[in-house]
Amino acid sequence: MEETKIPVTEQNQFPQTPKHIFILSGQSNMAGRGGVHHHHWDGVVPLDSQPHASIIRLSANLHWEPAREPLHHDIDVRKACGVGPGMSFANAVKDHIGGGGECLGLVPCAVGGTAIKEWERGQHLYDNMLKRSKESVEKTKGEIKALLWYQGESDTPSYHTAEAYKENMERLIHNVREDLGLPSLPIIQVAIASGDERYMEKVREAQLGIDLPNVICVDAKGLALKEDNLHLTTEAQVKLGHMLADAFLTHFNAPPSQSSPFSAPKNRVISISK
Repeated sequence: MEETKIPVTEQNQFPQTPKHIFILSGQSNMAGRGGVHHHHWDGVVPLDSQPHASIIRLSANLHWEPAREPLHHDIDVRKACGVGPGMSFANAVKDHIGGGGECLGLVPCAVGGTAIKEWERGQHLYDNMLKRSKESVEKTKGEIKALLWYQGESDTPSYHTAEAYKENMERLIHNVREDLGLPSLPIIQVAIASGDERYMEKVREAQLGIDLPNVICVDAKGLALKEDNLHLTTEAQVKLGHMLADAFLTHFNAPPSQSSPFSAPKNRVISISK
């Protein structure tokens, strides 16, 4: 795969606001740790994660700017960020959504090391995600197309948190949809591939078992992990982005001629083998 190194601070000018908006949230594997070694990102950006003129991101200061890895560099500030699934996802869907070639906006919100209870309504992380989501459509003609969610590793050490995960995640889905006024907002969640082995499968069972309309689960199990056995490699993040894109385009990307943006799939799981 052709790769290139680019400075994090490099900026491009753009005259656009987004028409199609995606919220990226959860914890470190959504924020991206691909290429991070010894607390530093190696700067390598795979071809599928390269910047594109039609892909922009909402900065921590709520300004639209060119999107590039690492997408969460000013959001998940406690740890070094690297390659995540967001850019490969965006590059995979940009030519197939709407009329093709329309501006696509990414809203990074993920913060590493966070448990599902920290994303409850009224907590800082939830309120910030809500604020950023609302700001993303303010003064634009954009539409929030989906929430991409990858979280759960921090809920695997305890039986109590693992047991409560399904209820807490379903409440999060309900709250986000209600607070954004989008009762049918598509949610594409990722079933975790790592965490504390004691209760990892219990959290996965909860994620795979959520049976709500317009909620799709992409299974990360089998994707390559770094030497820490917790975070996805750069190559795995690119693959995950493609899986998320396939889930969105298959289930939620209706042709422009259709009045309804999507049907209402339930409890569909997309695995690495697909």
